[in-house]
Amino acid sequence: MAATQPAEDLDASLTRNFPPKRRRFATYIQRTWPLHVLLLPAVIIALIYSYVPMLGIVIAFQDYVPWLGIRESEWVGLDHFRYLFTYPDAKQVIFNTLIISSMKIVLHMIVPVVFALLLNEVRLSWFKRSAQTLVYLPHFLSWVVLGGIFVDILSIRGGIVNRFLSMFGIDPIFFLANGDWFRATIVLSDIWKDFGFSAIIFLAALAGVNPALYEAAEIDGANRWKQVIHITLPSITPIFIVVVTLSLGRVLDAGFDQIFNMYNPLVYAKGDIIDTFVYRIGLLGAQFSFATAVGLFKSVIGFILIVISYRMAYKWANYRIF
Repeated sequence: MAATQPAEDLDASLTRNFPPKRRRFATYIQRTWPLHVLLLPAVIIALIYSYVPMLGIVIAFQDYVPWLGIRESEWVGLDHFRYLFTYPDAKQVIFNTLIISSMKIVLHMIVPVVFALLLNEVRLSWFKRSAQTLVYLPHFLSWVVLGGIFVDILSIRGGIVNRFLSMFGIDPIFFLANGDWFRATIVLSDIWKDFGFSAIIFLAALAGVNPALYEAAEIDGANRWKQVIHITLPSITPIFIVVVTLSLGRVLDAGFDQIFNMYNPLVYAKGDIIDTFVYRIGLLGAQFSFATAVGLFKSVIGFILIVISYRMAYKWANYRIF
């Protein structure tokens, strides 16, 4: 009987006559098709819930009437976008978004790095693990839950923070009813919630630093501070550059979940952002076309910023997706 041809040789014989590019693609599919099958459900879900709804952006160019539908609603072109730039509150909303998101981005760069550096210097492993667990936990709590907690503890009537301030003779502070205090409260509470989780990437970078560098520095007489300055910081600089540049793509994302659960009409002038503005005029005010135009404007600007940030990350830190 003739010897059975091995499966690998059979696959090679089937693709031998293909052009080079097609042969490489066929070989790639033969080797990785199980992974593509595993990925297929996620792709289908993304198509259904992320890409198919994008067809609805056409109403940004219509005077959309729900009972007429997309096909019969009047086409108005760019009228809603022109109205956006003449709308009385539009400039303030965009400014609020930029201010809040910029403050969050800056502090989200500084606080996690400082925390990672401090935690990296701890030599007690049990304390390091406990501290990491404690600072990670708030990240997994919903802003629906945390919003209610902050509303209670910052209340001027019985709130624990104002009670503590009253012990020193300080008058109650309207943290969530004063625009200036509201911005600071939003930013600081967001940092408290996520700085531990954001520090993971920097802790991972610190774990990859060659210990021989520290040993050589100790032999040369460098103390812990000089080791941090001359070894630790330069080692995590590429990761820091990548994180900073990629964060530029989120400059118009100031955190809808957080602000929606903590703001009120008293702070609209200082705390209203694009996402909450779209929610109010779109769902509450039933201005569907105008709200879609505002959302599309934000998405286009965000897409441009993401492309720019990836270009910057590639140029400065040699970062690429594939």
